[in-house]
Amino acid sequence: MAQQLSPGTKLIKGRSCLVFGFTVTVGMFTAVHLFHNKVELRTKTPWNAPILWEGTFNRTYLEEYYRNNPVTIGLTVFALGKYLDKYLEKFLASADKYFMPGHKVIYYVMVDDHSKLLYIEYGTSRFLKSRVVAKEARWQDISMMRMKTLADMLQDFIKDEVDYVFCMDVDMDFRAPYGVETLGELVAQAQAWFMNSPNTEFTYERRPESKAYIEMGQGDFYYHAAVFGGTPSRVLDLVRSCYAGIMEDKKNNIEAVWHDESHLNKYFLEHKPTLILSPEYCWDFTIHTEMEHVKLAWAMKDYAEVRDNV
Repeated sequence: MAQQLSPGTKLIKGRSCLVFGFTVTVGMFTAVHLFHNKVELRTKTPWNAPILWEGTFNRTYLEEYYRNNPVTIGLTVFALGKYLDKYLEKFLASADKYFMPGHKVIYYVMVDDHSKLLYIEYGTSRFLKSRVVAKEARWQDISMMRMKTLADMLQDFIKDEVDYVFCMDVDMDFRAPYGVETLGELVAQAQAWFMNSPNTEFTYERRPESKAYIEMGQGDFYYHAAVFGGTPSRVLDLVRSCYAGIMEDKKNNIEAVWHDESHLNKYFLEHKPTLILSPEYCWDFTIHTEMEHVKLAWAMKDYAEVRDNV
């Protein structure tokens, strides 16, 4: 027999079945109670930071607030080697349509071959700044060394040009509005595959010799390095810390299991995010369950095709 829903009850599709809940809106954010197989889903962290799902914020209020208090948002992305050829155009075209619609955006695009940077006609208040960076021999080093490039750019000019900045991987595309509800002082992305897993299953770096080490039983969420953001000063501190950890590991001849992502998880363990984005904001359609309200999705890919070393 189907469960009888009271008026105003919210119906959301979750990872494996329908999720039932109810909402109470007060001001900017919404007090939400979501239930998944009679287990309440998390919409707030133990340190009272919101976990952002569709329906947990007041979009009308937020849009009105930022119309009256305009901000500029930066979006950084690296597109090197085959990633430039295969993913950059779709990433930027979808961002122009869905990333922070109606607000001023500066795209900071790092490429290894400027001649391959295709022309895209951007919307009003959209600007692109490109920079040529060296391509590392291994994809692992490309991933890790971006922290140094980001730190230099944030310090040299990005911090003076934007109010908020997001750093994203290029092998993704936007599917729906990714708006000002995601703005915060320090924003982390919950990794879709681990959202409902205990921390003992998280693939943290478990070797004490690494600066990314997280002891078994510790940890709040597993965070995805494909998306992080916040104010320029907070993001600068994050990338500097991750880079310092990476270089210290190199001195000790150790490499964290998931490279810069391992160091990012260690940083967020010690510096709690002020806002966490649910998997709706970075979804993987290879997960064999449905997710409504997907804003950003991983591209289907063959790593042997796009990486020089797998």
